[in-house]
Amino acid sequence: MPLEKPAPAPAIQLHGLVKRFDDVVAVDGLDLEIQPGECFGLLGPNGAGKTTTIEILVGLQPETAGEVRVLGSTWGRDDHALRARIGVSLQETRLPERLTVIEVLRLFRSFYPSGRAPADVIEEVGLADKARTWTVKLSGGQRQRLALGCALVGDPDLLVLDEPTTGLDPQARLHIGDVILAYRRRGRTVLVSTHYMEEAQRLCDRVAIVDHGQRLALGAPAALIAALGGDQVVELTVAGEAPPDAELAALPAVRGVRRSGRALVLSTGDARATLPAVLALAQTRGLALESLATRQASLEDVFVALTGRSLRDE
Repeated sequence: MPLEKPAPAPAIQLHGLVKRFDDVVAVDGLDLEIQPGECFGLLGPNGAGKTTTIEILVGLQPETAGEVRVLGSTWGRDDHALRARIGVSLQETRLPERLTVIEVLRLFRSFYPSGRAPADVIEEVGLADKARTWTVKLSGGQRQRLALGCALVGDPDLLVLDEPTTGLDPQARLHIGDVILAYRRRGRTVLVSTHYMEEAQRLCDRVAIVDHGQRLALGAPAALIAALGGDQVVELTVAGEAPPDAELAALPAVRGVRRSGRALVLSTGDARATLPAVLALAQTRGLALESLATRQASLEDVFVALTGRSLRDE
């Protein structure tokens, strides 16, 4: 009987990761395992500890406590060899202003023992028409695409992207997402942090939702959404005093009720059953509906259900 192959070691392992800055705890006992070939999302608001976690993972700063293993190794052994296997794009990448796009990518390619042709990477990130343009002349979105190209040009085993699409227009965000998906289809591992929940749903095999340096939820996006108890949402606001939560929870197909400011958010398994009941309740109680909408449940709903606040609340 043939022996089964052992499961590959995780690409990233964090156990009890802690990072303190004086009296501030930025990361508070974080546990994560990311498998080879996985696109993994680290989700949370600004200040949740995402960037600090990433900086520790890529060797830019030490942990205060806990265990960190990246591609089977730890920082402090052969850091040069480990860096050669990782491509990184942080929130802010300072680029030499008097180099052209192609020159920047040639420079970054020289940092790796092997890699990809800079011209191919320029094409992939959508900057072919800017190849001879100085970086100082690029728009903010073009600079972010160039930063992604710098992370890709070494053909790394692990691609780490911190908020790669913040501030981009929707078309540019979709393009970068397609580049990330293409990289993942080549069997490489991707870790991406973002506060765009819809982006995470599209790109990631699994996500971890973090806040205040702690992991609040972990799983496939669809599984986390299903855990809300309904795949649809009915959201309404009313003039005057809203009905009590218990009355709303008793409506047909409603599986959860929460409040977001003045809005009442109902998780439901069947919006077609819930909507008429909402309208009937409003009529019975003499409530004036200011707004009423239905939509699919999202990771944003998961986050609010876990934290009691919107992802973009500061």
